[in-house]
Amino acid sequence: MATTPALPASHIHYPEADGKPIAETDTHCHAILDTIATLKEYFRTAPDVYVSGNLLLYYEAGNPTASVAPDVFVVHGIPKGARRTYKLWEEGRAPTAVIEFTSRSTRLEDLGNKRFLYASLGVREYFLCDPLGEYLDPPLQGYELVEGEYVRLTEDVGGALLSRGLGLRLQREDVRLRLVQVATGERLLWPDELAALSRAEIVARLEAEGRALQAESRAHAEADARHTAEERLAATEAELVQLRAELARRRDAPDGGSQQDQPLEP
Repeated sequence: MATTPALPASHIHYPEADGKPIAETDTHCHAILDTIATLKEYFRTAPDVYVSGNLLLYYEAGNPTASVAPDVFVVHGIPKGARRTYKLWEEGRAPTAVIEFTSRSTRLEDLGNKRFLYASLGVREYFLCDPLGEYLDPPLQGYELVEGEYVRLTEDVGGALLSRGLGLRLQREDVRLRLVQVATGERLLWPDELAALSRAEIVARLEAEGRALQAESRAHAEADARHTAEERLAATEAELVQLRAELARRRDAPDGGSQQDQPLEP
């Protein structure tokens, strides 16, 4: 029986889009984008940490249908840089952590197929967040890979989850996901918070520069006033010296000071 020859690996097309929307609602979209941006800023100085999201991840060479698009994922041990897709066999590294923002249309897949797939790929940590709190109980859940199987993470007080792979705590805050540094307890800021902080810093810097200019202007004015006063004082003292000299000259005159009735010349 005739068979169709397999295409060379270089001729296999791996699509860059799957035709699915990035998120079901604006809330989910904002939560995804905020988390990606926050993680990128947090790992900004780490050259071997790659952060992405809603990017097609292909996990089987030669099979363009074997793909998944995590909402957010972080990979340690590979260089930064823009990628059109993520081919697992080329990168050689499975994600350290995957975060899925579950919704009405994705919750069953997130809890079922994706959970088993990520475990089989070697994804160390898998987190599910329901930003609206409508589909998951509790709304934030996490799993850690232990001997090839996911084990449910225990929530801290307030429902926070520890990510050892990221060195962060994850906790729901309103409809968004807050990330907190484990080592310092510092809350990582979302993009809008960073923007507000930057604006506040700019305003504070401009106000400080304005105060410094005002102080400098006052100092110059005071210096000019002191200089003018010193010049006037010096001129007055010079006139007094001249007057004293003229009086002494007249007292010592041969006529015995008869010139005293004459007006003094300046």
